[in-house]
Amino acid sequence: MADMAKQIVETNGLPDVASLLFRVVNGLGLLNLFLLLLIKAKLLLGSYKLHSLQSKFLFLHPCQVDDGVVLPDEASLYLTAIEDAEYKDDKIEFWNNVYGFDMSCIKKQAMMEPLVDTVDQKQIVTNCHLLKTMDISKMVLGDASFTAPFKLIAERDDYIHAFVAYFDVSFTKCHKLMGFSTGPRSRATHWKQTVLYLEDVLTICEGETIIGSMTVAPNKKNPRDVDIMVKYSLSGRRCVVSRVQFYKMR
Repeated sequence: MADMAKQIVETNGLPDVASLLFRVVNGLGLLNLFLLLLIKAKLLLGSYKLHSLQSKFLFLHPCQVDDGVVLPDEASLYLTAIEDAEYKDDKIEFWNNVYGFDMSCIKKQAMMEPLVDTVDQKQIVTNCHLLKTMDISKMVLGDASFTAPFKLIAERDDYIHAFVAYFDVSFTKCHKLMGFSTGPRSRATHWKQTVLYLEDVLTICEGETIIGSMTVAPNKKNPRDVDIMVKYSLSGRRCVVSRVQFYKMR
C-alpha cells in the first residue's frame, strides 16, 4: 500500500496529498470509500492551519460520488483560558533581561508565535467556548477564514496568561457515532493544544467574563501560514483591560 501510494504521488506530481478511490466489498454490497492520504502534511487543524486541511479535501471534489464519504466529516474548534505564569516567565519574560541585556524585541516576536504543547487541565480557569463547527465534507475555498465571537466565564479566582485552542472531530457517517477531542481534559493526542500568550496578565474573579472575538485567515504572502487576530476585554473588580493581539502560525 505504501509503495503504491508513493508511486501514485510521484506519477501525478502531488507531493502533498493523493486521493485514492477504493471499492470495498462488504456484506451489503459495494461501498465507495475515499481514502485521503496526507503525505508530508499533518492534520493541522489543531495548529490552526484550517486552510491547509481544507485544501487537502478539495482534491476529492473531481471524483465525488453520491455514496462517497470523507472521514472525519465534522470538526469543532474551542477556546478556553489558562493560568501559566511559570512557563511565560521562563520562556517569554526571560527576554527582558538576558544576562543584563535588554532583548525585549525578541519577546515581541515570541509572543506572536502560538505554542503547540500539552496543557495541564488544572491550569484551566474558564469554561470552554465553542468557536466554530465545520462540515469538512462540504467545505469550499474560503471556509477556513472566519471570525467568531467568544465569551469565557471564570470558574475560580485566578490569573490568566494565555488562551488555549483545541478541536474535536466526529465520524458521523459511521454506523456508530465516533470521535475524539484534543482538549486538555481529554487523553493527550499528537495534536496537543495551541497556546496563545497574552501581553497582559489578567486578574479575574469567579463569575467574571472575558468577551472577545477571534479572526483566522491564511497569510496573504504565504498561504501555508495562518494569521490570527484576537480581540478581548475584561471589566472586573481587580482588572480592566481591552486589547487586540496578533499572532502568526507558521
